[in-house]
Amino acid sequence: MANDAVAGNALRVAPAQPGATDDPVNGVLAAFTKDLITGVDDTLAAFLAAEVDSLTEIDAAMGGFAATARDSVLAGGKRMRSTFAYWGWRGVVGGDGPLPAVLPALAALELLHTFALVHDDVMDASDTRRGRPTAHRAAAARHRAAGHVGDPDRYGEAVAVLIGDLCMVWADRLMAHTAVPADRLLDVRRCYDQMRVETVAGQFLDVLGENDAANWSVDRALRVARYKTASYTVQRPLLFGACLGGVDPDGPLIAAYTRYGLAVGEAFQLRDDLLGVYGDPVTTGKPAGDDLRTGKPTALLMLARQLADPAQRRALERAGSVTGAGELARLADLVRETGATGQVERMIAERVTEALTALDTAPIDETARTALTGLATAATARRS
Repeated sequence: MANDAVAGNALRVAPAQPGATDDPVNGVLAAFTKDLITGVDDTLAAFLAAEVDSLTEIDAAMGGFAATARDSVLAGGKRMRSTFAYWGWRGVVGGDGPLPAVLPALAALELLHTFALVHDDVMDASDTRRGRPTAHRAAAARHRAAGHVGDPDRYGEAVAVLIGDLCMVWADRLMAHTAVPADRLLDVRRCYDQMRVETVAGQFLDVLGENDAANWSVDRALRVARYKTASYTVQRPLLFGACLGGVDPDGPLIAAYTRYGLAVGEAFQLRDDLLGVYGDPVTTGKPAGDDLRTGKPTALLMLARQLADPAQRRALERAGSVTGAGELARLADLVRETGATGQVERMIAERVTEALTALDTAPIDETARTALTGLATAATARRS
C-alpha cells in the first residue's frame, strides 16, 4: 500500500482522538486503509456486475433478486473483516506484497459477512440495518406493493435466506480468483472453512440463548461472543490473511494473532452489547434497545441479572416482553444501576490490553503492528 509510513503516523494519533470523527473505526480505516477499502469495493463491484448480468439471463425476476443481493453487499459497512485479513497478510509479507493478487480473497470475506448479516437479521426479526430496511423487510414490502398472494412476511424471510445463500456461493467463487500458489490457497480455504463452521456454531448458540435464557450464563454469553463474533470478525480473518502470506503454521506469529484476535473480537462483541442497549439509532442504524426488546441474553444482560438485587432481578425479567420506548429506557437505566455497564467497560479494557500485549513481541512487520494496535482500540471504542 502506498504511503504506509505516513499512514502509520496518522494511525498512532487516531485512537487518542476519537472525537475527531463520529466513529473511531471509520476514522482509523479512512486514514490508514483507504487504498485497501477502495480495492475491495472495486473488486466486489466488478465481480457482482458480472454475476448479476449472468443471473438476469435466466429470468428478469432473477436479475432483480440478484441485484438486491448485490445491493446488500455494496450498501456500506466498515469492511473490518477484509481489513483485519489485510493486516494479517501484510504482517507476514511486509510492504512489498502485491495487493491485487490477494484482493479477491479479502473481498470474499465481505460476501461472507453479508451472508451472516442477512440471515442474522431474519433470526433476530430486525427491521433496519445501516439505517435501511433489512433484506427480509424490504422483500416483504415489495410483495405487498406488487399485490402478490401469500404471506408477505414469510415471503420476505424466504427471499432473505436465499440472498444469504447466494452471497455464500459468491464468496467461494470470488475467492477462486486469488492469485497465490495452489497449495497456499488450499491452506487459506482450510482457515476459511473453519471460520464458517465457527460462525454457524456461534449463531446457533445465539439462537439457543434467546430460547433458553433461563439456563444461560455470562460464560455462555462470552462463548457466543467468541464463536459468533471474535472468530469471524477478527481472529480468523487475521489467520486467513497470514495464510495468504504463506506463514509458518507452527510459528509464533500464529500464536500472537490467535491471542490478539480472540481478545479484540470478544471486546468488539462486548461493545456491541452496550450499543444494542445504549446506542444512538442515527449512528448504529438500528433501533435503540433492540437487545432488551428481544431479551437477547448478552453478557451485559447476564451480568446485570447476576449483579442485581432481588427487586432489580424481577424487573429485569421484563426484558423480551416490553416494546414501548419508555419501558425500554427504564430497563436500560436499570441495567446501568446494577453496575453491569461499568463491568462490561472494564472487560473491554482488559481485552484490549491483552491484545496489545500479544502484539508486543510478535514477529510482525512494524507497519502492521502499528495498524493492529490502532485497530484494537478503534474497533472496541466505536459508536456504531
